[in-house]
Amino acid sequence: MAVESRARRRRRAACRLGALGVLFALCAGLGGCGLAAAPCRIASAGLKIVPVVGHVAAAPTDACADVIDP
Repeated sequence: MAVESRARRRRRAACRLGALGVLFALCAGLGGCGLAAAPCRIASAGLKIVPVVGHVAAAPTDACADVIDP
């Protein structure tokens, strides 16, 4: 049974702490309703590309996104 060196244990602990920090940062960035409103926002952006009627056709999807993520 090999004994793990102190430096290696510190390195592993630092790696775990770093991974935990990245996980918390991702959760904070994706938290809220922005992720749920993304499909509405993407559909709205796609509709707005259509000339002349795009902005009118995108109004319902804009309203959907505004309700989900004010």
